[in-house]
Amino acid sequence: MKDPVTAITGITYDRESIEQWLFTSKNTTCPVTKQPLPKDSDLTPNHTLRRLIQAWCTQNASHGIDRIPTPKPPLDKFQVQKLIKHLWQPEIQLKTIRKLEILGAENERNRKYMVEAGVPKAMLIFIVTCFKQGQIDGLEEAFGVLNFIKIPSAETKQFLVENVHIIESLTWVLCCEMKNHVTVKSHTMLLLKTIIEATNSSVIERSKPEFFNGIVRVLRSGITQQGIKAALHVLLEACPWGRNKILMVEAGTVFELIELELGFPENRTTELILGILFHLCSCPDGRAQFISHRGSIAAVSTRILRVSATADDRAVLILSMICKFSGTYMVLQEMLKVGAVSKLCSLLQVDCAQYLKDKAREILRLHFEEWKDSPCFGGSQGI
Repeated sequence: MKDPVTAITGITYDRESIEQWLFTSKNTTCPVTKQPLPKDSDLTPNHTLRRLIQAWCTQNASHGIDRIPTPKPPLDKFQVQKLIKHLWQPEIQLKTIRKLEILGAENERNRKYMVEAGVPKAMLIFIVTCFKQGQIDGLEEAFGVLNFIKIPSAETKQFLVENVHIIESLTWVLCCEMKNHVTVKSHTMLLLKTIIEATNSSVIERSKPEFFNGIVRVLRSGITQQGIKAALHVLLEACPWGRNKILMVEAGTVFELIELELGFPENRTTELILGILFHLCSCPDGRAQFISHRGSIAAVSTRILRVSATADDRAVLILSMICKFSGTYMVLQEMLKVGAVSKLCSLLQVDCAQYLKDKAREILRLHFEEWKDSPCFGGSQGI
């Protein structure tokens, strides 16, 4: 033990171990007695045992045993509130926000007190203030803090009611040039995803062009896999509104999604990409942008029967819209060339949802005359 503490059940544990048991593993009982042990129960420092351990370490120093240092007093809610006040003092602002980031990285107990003291709201206000003042110093640390602590959903909703500039502020961050842009932009997308999930997407119903331009720019420049998924979630949540779809297409979203898919991402990322492409291909400009990319049909068709039932659904529906509304001779020949027609034929022979078989059969019948000489029509396909 390095920091022995006694629980309300009378059992002594190392602080780090029992806090991990309570906060990280989400347990609610004492490991030894099995009695209830709430997360907010007191853990009293066992100074006597700690001194005995330190004395033993000193006595055995000749055997290479290092004396454990006297632990610092644990963080409490009042200390965090004091730091929040310091956040608005310009001369110590950067030092304070870096201190909060360090505390958030240390352990779950610190993060719990930080949420209770109002750190999430303070960080959001700080980001909006940076936007209004055109200041980027401290932004990386602020997003780092929010990456460590979870913003309560109710608090997010209330903040949006009180401050309408948060989405505009995050859009500004996406367009800012800064040193560690990959981390900052990734954390920005994660925060956007959190906000949108808490508000049931209504906050992006009337998004500005800059919002989608910023997201597409971030996808193009490169961010973490976690950031990419968050960005795709945000785009997918924005799709139900026709105005948003037009703005997304104008921002070049279709092209960037195809480029991303051609990199063979993990399955969940593919599902998100195909979900967004399905929505964007429901409008003429989206389909035009789709077929203008030479790798689009190949990127979509090769995922059929390789990723998941969800991916199959989206991919077939995308091909259906392309064939129905943009099925030019060149597009149909490209489908034949890259194996899309073969994949549709395969769907008729494998165990998959009946509606997918029906959709594949509908596509094949619609363009049978153009594809009838293909080898995949040689056998009995049930078309």
